[in-house]
Amino acid sequence: MNCKTWTRIIALSLFAALAIPVQLAAQDRTQPQHQYHHYQIVDPGTFGGPQSFQFYSGVARPELLNNQGTFIGSADTLAVDPYCLDYPDCYAAHAFQWRNGETTDLGVLPGGIGSQVNWISANGLMAGISDNGQQDPLNPALPQIHAVLSEHGQMTDLGTLAGGYDSWANAVNSRGEVVGQAYNTIPDPNSMFGYGYQSRAAYWKNGVMQDLGTLGTGTDAVAGLINERGQVVGWSYTSSVPSPICAPFLTTGSFLWDRKNGMKDIGGLGGTCTLAYDLNDHGQIVGGSSLTGDTQFHPFVWEAATGVTDLLGASNGNWGNAFSISSSGVVVGGTSDSVTIYASLWRKSGGHWHKTSLSTSSQSAFAVSINASEQVVGNWFGTGAFLSEDGGPIVDLNTLVPPGSGLQLVEARQINDLGEIDIGDAWDANGNHHSVLLIPCDGNHPGVEGCDYSLVDASTATQSATRPYVPSTTQRLPQSRWSNRYHSVFGR
Repeated sequence: MNCKTWTRIIALSLFAALAIPVQLAAQDRTQPQHQYHHYQIVDPGTFGGPQSFQFYSGVARPELLNNQGTFIGSADTLAVDPYCLDYPDCYAAHAFQWRNGETTDLGVLPGGIGSQVNWISANGLMAGISDNGQQDPLNPALPQIHAVLSEHGQMTDLGTLAGGYDSWANAVNSRGEVVGQAYNTIPDPNSMFGYGYQSRAAYWKNGVMQDLGTLGTGTDAVAGLINERGQVVGWSYTSSVPSPICAPFLTTGSFLWDRKNGMKDIGGLGGTCTLAYDLNDHGQIVGGSSLTGDTQFHPFVWEAATGVTDLLGASNGNWGNAFSISSSGVVVGGTSDSVTIYASLWRKSGGHWHKTSLSTSSQSAFAVSINASEQVVGNWFGTGAFLSEDGGPIVDLNTLVPPGSGLQLVEARQINDLGEIDIGDAWDANGNHHSVLLIPCDGNHPGVEGCDYSLVDASTATQSATRPYVPSTTQRLPQSRWSNRYHSVFGR
C-alpha cells in the first residue's frame, strides 16, 4: 500500500480509493455470542426529486444527528439546477431537518437555488451553505456560495471576507459560534480545495466573522470543528513546501484555537501531514499524522497535558487513522497491515493507550463514530454499515432492519447517545441514494410503529445478510459540486 493510496483513506472515512479487493465475506463467527436490537428505518423523503444526501466535507467527522433525535441532510427538489451542483442528477437540493416525524425544508438564501446543511449542534442550531443566485466573478462557472446558520426556521447569511465571494460553514456549537472557511481574493495555485484563491479559517459570532490566521508561514487554513467550550480545530498549511503524503496539499498541520490563546499548532509525528478529525468537549483531539519520512501514517490522540501520542507506537509498521473520540475519551478508527483494514478501538488505562480490533475477518472495515455508551458504527469497504456494542462482534446493520425496506445500508456516519444511527447513504433498487435514520427497537424508544422488539443473535445477523439488487453502474456516492473542493482533493 503506497502513501498516496493511504492519503485518500486518511482523509475520507469511506476508504473509497483503497486498492483492496472487496468481497462480501462473512465475519469471523468464533467470537462470543451477542444479542442486538432490531432497528426501524426512517426515510425523511425528498422535496419531489429522487434522492436525498448528506455531504461529508472530509475536514472533520460529521455531526448530522444530535442527541435530541434531530436528523439533517439535503434532498432533491424537482427544480433543475443550471450549475448542476448536485451531481449526477442536477436537481436543485434543499437542506432539510427531520424531527418527530416531520421533515422541514430549511430553504435557501434569497435568489438562491440550493442549500446544504453540514452540522447540527446539541440545541438544534444548524450550519451549512447556500447559493445566493449571483454569479461568482472569480469563478464564473459557479454561483456565489455563502456560509449560513439556520435557527428556528430562519436562514442567516454569514457573509464572506471583504471582497470575497465564497464561504463555507462546517460546524456550530450551542452558543451559536460557527466555524468554517472563507476565500479572499489573493490568487493561490495551491488553494485548499481547488478554488484558486487563499482559503482562510473562519469563525463567526454574533454576525461578525474573524480570520483565525494560519500556522507558520502557511497561506491557507480551514476550521472544521468547534466544541461547546468554544475550542476550534482545523488544518493549516505550515509552509510552502509540498507534502508527498498530503498531496495536493502543501505541508499541513492541525491547530487548536480559542479566544484566549489564539491559534496553536498541536504538533505531529514527524512528517509533513497532520490531519485532525475529531474534538470532544474535554479538548481531546484525534486524527492521523505521517511519521518522519512520510512513509507511514498513524492514528494519534492529542491531550493538553501530553501533546500528541502515536496510538500505534513509533516502531509499529502498520498504518491507521482515528476518526472519532467519545465524551469519555474512547477512540475509534481503522488500522491496516497493508492488506486488510481493521476497525479499531483505543482505550486509555494506566497512562497507556490499548488497542482492540473490532473486526477480525479478511474483509476490510473501519469505525467512524462512537457514542457515550461505547456503541460503535462503521463500514465495510464498499459494501455496508456495521454496529458493535458492549464488546460484542461487529454485525451488518442490513440484518437488523426490516427485510422489506428495499434499501441497502451502505454507509454509516454517526451514532448518537440514544443509539440512533445516521446512515448517510442507502441505495434503493433503482440506484437512488437515500439518507436515513435508524431508530433502535429498545427501551428508550417504546411504541415505535413497525418495531420488532425481539433480540437477534450476532451469529445469526452476520450469516443472514440479504442485500437488494443495486445496478453495477451506480456510482459509489453522488459527487456534489457543493463539496467537490473537498472530495476532489482525495480522489473520491
